[in-house]
Amino acid sequence: MSDPIRSDDIPSARPAATTPGKVWPLPERLRAFAVHILTASGAGLALLALIAAHRGAWTVMFAYLGAAMLVDGLDGALARRLRVAEVLPNWSGDALDFVVDFVTYVVVPAYALATSELLPQVAAVPLGVAVVVSSALYFADRRMKTADNYFRGFPVLWNAAAFYLFLLHPAPWTAAAIVMLLVVLTFVPFRFVHPIRVRRLRALNIALVALMALLVVLALLADLHPGAAVTAALVALAIYFCVFGLIPERR
Repeated sequence: MSDPIRSDDIPSARPAATTPGKVWPLPERLRAFAVHILTASGAGLALLALIAAHRGAWTVMFAYLGAAMLVDGLDGALARRLRVAEVLPNWSGDALDFVVDFVTYVVVPAYALATSELLPQVAAVPLGVAVVVSSALYFADRRMKTADNYFRGFPVLWNAAAFYLFLLHPAPWTAAAIVMLLVVLTFVPFRFVHPIRVRRLRALNIALVALMALLVVLALLADLHPGAAVTAALVALAIYFCVFGLIPERR
């Protein structure tokens, strides 16, 4: 997930630079723009996920959201490798990432929660609205990340939260209580690990993320009914990542 951005941080909202920068060769500009296209493809995957959600094809929806997460994990490294910010200074990769993240991590999962009958009918739409509004405020908070790269508060991973609710299928009011708790935790200043950027046990955390991704694939192949072993492993991994930031570090 990208760092928070405000409208005054986006290049299009500022006056154009008066000093022209270096003009890069066309092949380098094309490669750099291809990275932006890759990032923007996450929005296309979000639309496909939303169409699947409208049809009630929840497994397909999560498959598209998973593909969007894969894109989100790859484009940053490619952008740094190809020096996209230098080659195309008039295009904001941060702003593009911000837009795509909000759709894939928040809007599509919120729609799924509001329309899937996982939540009580009377509470489904209000909770969906609460998810979107609280997440918008979270994205705008410049304190989203701590100095050591932990997220501050629940990092609006609503795609993951929705996946677990569909996987576990708790009673409707229990699901509603979980959603409301996560909305509140968005504004509670506890540390939540970013498994790639936090240096503490990084190798272990990346390995566990890879294991979780494999288990998610197995769950999707089983149409969200993967059996007790896979479900228990996914729950254990979720608990691990939720409590990781709460455990004091040895100095």
